Amino acid sequence: MSQTVSTPIEFKNYKVFRYTFAGRPLVIESGKLAGLANGSVLVRYGDTAILCCATASAKPRDGIDFLPLSVDYDERMYAAGKIPGGYLKREGKPSEKAILTSRVIDRPIRPLFPKDLRNDVALTLTVMSVDPDCSPEITAMIGASTALAISDIPWNGPIGGVFMGLVDGKLVVNPTEAEQKKSDLQLTVAASMEKVVMIEAGANEVDDDTMFEAIMKAHEEIKDLLGFINAIIDEIGKKKFEYPSCELDHDMFDKVFAFCEKDMMEALDTDDKNVRDEKVVPITDAIIEKFSEEYPEIGSMMDELIYKIQKKIVRRWLLVDKKRVDGRRMDQIRPLGSEVGILPRAHGSGLFTRGQTQVLTVATLGMLSEAQMLDGIDNETEKRYMHHYNMPGFSTGEAKSTRSPGRREIGHGALAERSLVPVLPSPEEFPYAIRLVSDVVSSNGSTSQGSVCGSTLALMDAGVPIKAPVAGISCGLITAEDGSWDTMLDIQGLEDFYGDMDFKVAGTHKGITSIQMDLKVDGLTPEIIKAALKQTHMGRDYIIDEVLLKAIAEPRAEVSKYAPKMTSFKIDPDKIREVIGKGGSVIQKIVAESGAKVDIEDDGTICIAAVNGEQAKAAKAMIDAIVFEPEVGAVYTGTVTGIKEFGCFVEYAPGKEGMVHISKIAQRRIEKVEDVLKLGDTVKVKYMGLDKKGRMDFSIKDAE
Repeated sequence: MSQTVSTPIEFKNYKVFRYTFAGRPLVIESGKLAGLANGSVLVRYGDTAILCCATASAKPRDGIDFLPLSVDYDERMYAAGKIPGGYLKREGKPSEKAILTSRVIDRPIRPLFPKDLRNDVALTLTVMSVDPDCSPEITAMIGASTALAISDIPWNGPIGGVFMGLVDGKLVVNPTEAEQKKSDLQLTVAASMEKVVMIEAGANEVDDDTMFEAIMKAHEEIKDLLGFINAIIDEIGKKKFEYPSCELDHDMFDKVFAFCEKDMMEALDTDDKNVRDEKVVPITDAIIEKFSEEYPEIGSMMDELIYKIQKKIVRRWLLVDKKRVDGRRMDQIRPLGSEVGILPRAHGSGLFTRGQTQVLTVATLGMLSEAQMLDGIDNETEKRYMHHYNMPGFSTGEAKSTRSPGRREIGHGALAERSLVPVLPSPEEFPYAIRLVSDVVSSNGSTSQGSVCGSTLALMDAGVPIKAPVAGISCGLITAEDGSWDTMLDIQGLEDFYGDMDFKVAGTHKGITSIQMDLKVDGLTPEIIKAALKQTHMGRDYIIDEVLLKAIAEPRAEVSKYAPKMTSFKIDPDKIREVIGKGGSVIQKIVAESGAKVDIEDDGTICIAAVNGEQAKAAKAMIDAIVFEPEVGAVYTGTVTGIKEFGCFVEYAPGKEGMVHISKIAQRRIEKVEDVLKLGDTVKVKYMGLDKKGRMDFSIKDAE
């Protein structure tokens, strides 16, 4: 019989590139894995390893007017040596953290694609190994940029990313896990060689100057990294493929624009979105009637046509006339309003209004055991403070059914959540789990920052003793081909759609608590960043003083009568078993008899929740009785519960009995206990300590 001998595989195109990134090894491998993708790399940063693959369809997708780009950050639980929780024991839908990471990577990459590309592009970033000291998010961003840049997919990269911390007042590049726990700043920056293209931050009230310095330091670090990536591109980068341009016909656009320019300007010149939308409908009908014979396909292009017509008008107003759609100055905020106590049975509620944007945020307080349990590849296991954001169709006047939250909803909720975390009281100060829900009831731009303001109102209305009120506001940008630019405060929907930037900043009077920046251009200069920070600081100061604090000056002194009342204290951990009882019998009895809920932590922390104080007091008294230990030399008043020949038993504390020997009942010698005591007698006993046999020793005669 002949034997088949396999030939070892040779990876002829296998390349390894090495770099030292913030003091740790960064290794990019190409040519071994995922060879059928348009571009792929395996990126190793320390022990973090991520496979990054970029693929594109051969032909454009028909009937769309946008780039169909998807970015998927796929966490494999084996990366952290974990088996997924739940029944199926396999990875299911992405975690919220994975979705947020996908968004952070999508935002700096998307603006750098050609505007007329309609081919499907997919970036798949598979996390295969995680080193807690080497950020998988930054590693994935670097890998995504490199995979795209070396592929044949048209893209005007590369970009690089870095994570900045602020530890003991010093800026740290890519802080370790231990440094992150002490850091007052969690800043992610992406940039090209010339400009900053994305900023995402959470901060513990960091001032504007420190934030700006951190962004600039990050950019300098990224420039060195990009030198490394560009060297890889020079060696193995592919020629970009050609594609059919899906841009609108210029002659057709010019004719349509000339036909409807005056009417469209009149339609846009209002601060009421409903009026604007109504006026656009007859203009659309007139365009189709006028040009359908000359351009039979114009009906399928109307959405893109109207978008570009409005964009040209709005941008011309902003750039040339310094005119905003609703007539405001460039630094003027829309009319504002705020109310609290909207919902009587909710633990706290706040309604924040900015122009036609309205957000109703509702706070619910619960026991610490109701914190969200997390099952991810990092070391975070639970989250005490939760914020959920909903934007139903009616908020924009659309007739569509309610669906599960998408990436946008999850991202906006996380941004508002991050904005308030730095001002929350500790669990020791306020032993509650806290859930906020922001329902957007009307939307005309900047709903995420409306959620931040609504969160402050709801928390204060719920009696949460936050350290300071937090407000959020956005800053827009308009740029010209000659390089000139101008910023505008508090952008509404049209200015977001047709402008170049949505720079969201939340914070207190003292400093910044969060930043999220979305761009439609190739990046920001330091001057634009500094201007945006200054303008948003003035805006949030105004909102805090003139709007939020006028609705509610300080957190309520007490939580709502409908909220659980919390009592927290500690017991000896060795006593936990006694409080729980066999099979939970004791703790179940306490809950049943008192009407309160009881949580017990491993360190002996007891948290009692009850609708009224009497229930909490009853539960605490029962637990105190169980864990009570008498003090040597102390005198207690008790009840005789048992009589024996050798002495009697006295209940010196609820549920606690001690034995008094017959010789210690009276000052004189007695023959029978019954000569002096009977069941139910109230007596004073003194705890003498442990006898020779280790038993608790009590005395009546020494208590007199």
